[in-house]
Amino acid sequence: MSIFSIATSGLSAASLRVNVAASNIANVRTTGPLPASGGTSASAASSSTSSTYPAAYVPLRVDQVDQSSGSMPGGTKAAVSTVSPSYIAQSDPGAPFANQDGLVAAPNVDITREFVELAAAKYSFIANTKVIQAYSETTESLLDITT
Repeated sequence: MSIFSIATSGLSAASLRVNVAASNIANVRTTGPLPASGGTSASAASSSTSSTYPAAYVPLRVDQVDQSSGSMPGGTKAAVSTVSPSYIAQSDPGAPFANQDGLVAAPNVDITREFVELAAAKYSFIANTKVIQAYSETTESLLDITT
């Protein structure tokens, strides 16, 4: 794998990190009914509420792994998965979908962590573009034949 493709895989992973963090931040207040958790009559009422109102936003995370195989460098690969647990119970008795205790499902998003992800993506963009720039300059100087 070339230096250029390794750096572009890093740019792609950083881009994915920005998109996921932005989505999590934008939807941090998107609540929904608590999922039903049993066979009681209260959960039957909760399941009818769950079908009437949309579920809470399910936060995402980026899992990034090295693509190296043995001594051959190969860049990085990033994949999106869901955060587990995806929601936390939050008090909002005024919500129309709140349960009898006034609880709703809120996305399990840590705003501080999301801004750290954005900062890490920023520096990853900078580092990978510097690698591409150095690769370009080196290639250009190698091919520059003066007469």
